Amino acid sequence: MAFMEKPPAGKVLLDDTVPLTAAIEASQSLQSHTIVRRYSDFDLLNNSLQIAGLSLPLPPKKLIGNMDREFIAERQKGLQNYLNVITTNHILSNCELVKKFLDPNNYSANYTGWRIRKKYFLMKIKNQPKERLVLSWADLGPDKYLSDKDFQCLIKLLPSCLHPYIYRVTFATASESSALLIRMFNEKGTLKDLIYKAKPKDPFLKKYCNPKKVQGLELQQIKTYGRQVLEVLKFLHDKGFPYGHLHASNVMLDGDTCRLLDLENSLLGLPSFYRSYFSQFRKINTLESVDVHCFGHLLYEMTYGRPPDSVPVDSFPPAPSMAVVAVLESTLSCEACKNGMPTVSRLLQMPLFSDVLLTTSEKPQFKIPTKLKEALRIAKECIEKRLIEEQKQIHQHRRLTRAQSHHGSEEERKKRKILARKKSKRSAVENSEEHSAKYSNSNNSGMSTLPPPPPPPPPPAAAPPPPASTEAPSQLPPQAVNGVSRGALLSSIQNFQKGTLRKAETCDHSAPKIG
Repeated sequence: MAFMEKPPAGKVLLDDTVPLTAAIEASQSLQSHTIVRRYSDFDLLNNSLQIAGLSLPLPPKKLIGNMDREFIAERQKGLQNYLNVITTNHILSNCELVKKFLDPNNYSANYTGWRIRKKYFLMKIKNQPKERLVLSWADLGPDKYLSDKDFQCLIKLLPSCLHPYIYRVTFATASESSALLIRMFNEKGTLKDLIYKAKPKDPFLKKYCNPKKVQGLELQQIKTYGRQVLEVLKFLHDKGFPYGHLHASNVMLDGDTCRLLDLENSLLGLPSFYRSYFSQFRKINTLESVDVHCFGHLLYEMTYGRPPDSVPVDSFPPAPSMAVVAVLESTLSCEACKNGMPTVSRLLQMPLFSDVLLTTSEKPQFKIPTKLKEALRIAKECIEKRLIEEQKQIHQHRRLTRAQSHHGSEEERKKRKILARKKSKRSAVENSEEHSAKYSNSNNSGMSTLPPPPPPPPPPAAAPPPPASTEAPSQLPPQAVNGVSRGALLSSIQNFQKGTLRKAETCDHSAPKIG
């Protein structure tokens, strides 16, 4: 795309701070997003990352026997571990080399620094060759919600922003797709250069990825720089100007004064450097709370000379003052990330910063028209809405992953097997009882089809003499079988004894006769 060219309709604006992950699959498997990399590609990437000074676990080369099945499986595990180490390192995972290696379709251009799609150029003034300027140019990001007209007006307003703790913009202009700004070049570099004792012109990975000496700043520097940064954040919040891009590389050092950089990032819609951290916590859902959380990262780096290993931080190493730990706990601890961030005004009242005296004669000035303030408010709400939606998706994915991990654990498998056995035994017992009950019912129903034998009739009484009438008798005598009543017949059957039978003589004439 040409410089300042308008992007085509439907262009996807990627969030470059989203961490990339990679899983090595067999060559036969087909995935929705698949790239082919040979071992030589990994070796080339590893050589390019050596400037970071890190010891990365790339599996060694093997010239003979490198097609054996066991060796291929072992190398696949080694390369997967290598990718895991790279993608879990916050600086490496955001660098251009790794982005190109894992996603060449979206990252094919050349960039400078950690910020993907942002370019810097060192300039000289023709009439003043000793004066040097820095030109920065950046495309739009996924959080650009201002209209083109409002966006261009606000970019052109930035040179009019005067504040003792904001690094001044000397020139700014914008198109419908990007913005260009010019600032004076500072020989001392940024606050991150001071912390890591680095030279501003050195490559980004060399300066910050693996510093030779890890040492924090003096307590007075921490107090002064921290107070200055909080003052400018409060100024921007009061003006309704969204920031959300605080980190040590965006704080320029001018003597003993810190000055904030890159106010244009929020107007361009660029994602924050620490987005992959605060997007994990649903209580950090406003740009004000994002700034406070990022200030916690900055304070940690100033105190210990390095970023935190992970966030939230369970326990903090010894600090120059307990007042420092109190501020860190309010911004980076598990409780703070779970319950929410304090306000900037609350941080200014804490003992670490409340007694810092700032002496400056420069009066802050930043006039934003009412119409543009309303546009900023709407854009800020849209940025926060996208953040909330992303946090919701991360939360749902985390719950699903936790549930799958729980149900897939060995202990849960054993529990399910035991429950299945118990259920199988219980169902077998219930089936057996049901079968026996059915069999008993069928027997009872079969017996009930035969009428029970009637009780024996009472002995007959003496019959009265019949009346001298020709009418038929009103009652019939009981039926008899061959002249014998039924009761007498049943009684004789019950009292039958085999021994009383008389032996019969049989004349058998069936035998053959022989003449």
